[in-house]
Amino acid sequence: MRTFPADATQEAEVRSLFNEHPPARHVVVTAVEGHYQPIRALDIAAARRVIDSKLVAALHVAKHARIEPGGSLTFTAGIAAERPGPSGAVVAAVNGALMALARALAVELAPVRVNALSPGWVDTPVWDSLAGGAKQERFAQHARRLPVGRVGAPADIAHAALFLMGNGFTTGEVLRVDGGHRLV
Repeated sequence: MRTFPADATQEAEVRSLFNEHPPARHVVVTAVEGHYQPIRALDIAAARRVIDSKLVAALHVAKHARIEPGGSLTFTAGIAAERPGPSGAVVAAVNGALMALARALAVELAPVRVNALSPGWVDTPVWDSLAGGAKQERFAQHARRLPVGRVGAPADIAHAALFLMGNGFTTGEVLRVDGGHRLV
């Protein structure tokens, strides 16, 4: 497996990335940026950064990625699309758009398979800025609510991505890896 970093919000960088390398078997887009703010106080510039970092970046990759037939493109959406929290309208909308985009592109880009992952709460550095010093307390409270009894780990999401890459009969799907978050 090889990884290549690029600022996916910049179409020229994405184009160059895929032009400089041979066609890929699988591409996974994991861009994450969140902005939680009440809609009446919404900073539109911050909202656009979320839209650019997740949705526009996914569009750039879909447009320019050279993927072998039978390979896959996987986007990372999130639980907010189905369980939005207060002040999370922008994140919810972008994640829902990524789910819809995966379904539409599964038809358009076939035989390349296109899917989306929808993680729940995962212990990643993004939570350091979202929850600050209350991170561990919030995780413990949330874990008690979840049927699996814990928040996710990056390995949980990686395992799900590997499933989507390896299963040649899965396309246009949203794989929820949320520990049962949708259920509680």
